[in-house]
Amino acid sequence: MIQKEIFRNLSMVRENAPLVHNITNYVAMNFSANVLLALGASPLMAHAEEELEEIVSISPVLALNIGTLSAPWVKSMHKALDAARRREKLVVLDPVGVGASKFRTQTALELLAAGGISVIRGNASEIRALAGADGRTKGVDSSESSDSAVAVAQRLSHTYNTVVCVTGATDYVVHAEGITALKNGHPWMTKVTAMGCAATSMVGAFLAVEADRALAAVSAIATITIAGEIAAAKSGGPGSFQVNFLDTLANLTETQIAERLKVEHWK
Repeated sequence: MIQKEIFRNLSMVRENAPLVHNITNYVAMNFSANVLLALGASPLMAHAEEELEEIVSISPVLALNIGTLSAPWVKSMHKALDAARRREKLVVLDPVGVGASKFRTQTALELLAAGGISVIRGNASEIRALAGADGRTKGVDSSESSDSAVAVAQRLSHTYNTVVCVTGATDYVVHAEGITALKNGHPWMTKVTAMGCAATSMVGAFLAVEADRALAAVSAIATITIAGEIAAAKSGGPGSFQVNFLDTLANLTETQIAERLKVEHWK
């Protein structure tokens, strides 16, 4: 059963503490690192061009996040992606705010076209814009429901041989064998900055322990959204929610996953 596979993967992350190399944005660094630590993984935030070859060589997975771009960071992302591809490392791409500016969109498309992207995770507007559809963005927030991006996510998955996660009220994991829909989570998760970025880093952690890329993505999204549900139930608002979320994530049990998981599969 899928809930057992999800908890097995969570247990493997906790046991193996995989190193997740993040080239991510200034807004997300601290929270994403804390989320990875609570999950049981080991975060590494490194973007200096001079050390990327060495850092990529010691980490099983690379998470690229374009949230706060600059020309030097774009160069570092391409260098890290090239190193990861040569070493057959796993790579997650978070196309933050794609569609909001030409620079942002071009950067994401160039990284994707370079090859080697194992998983893409974004909101509906980002995924639609990445696929060339009319993704309406509001800064880095989505103006569309995740349902609207499933068809274009299928095209992206087929074109680039990658798994595509579309996150929103319903989260979709789109892959070669079909589509998985996950319906956990809480609205307060959209009120905490970098929650989506942290989800991308978590996908990286699960990729490090699970060979099936789609199952790794499902495991990560299910884990973060179920933890969000439980944390919200004992929080008074987004502030206390952040603290309770980290505690819940660190202590999430197989029983909690089994009791709460809302998942649908179809092909």
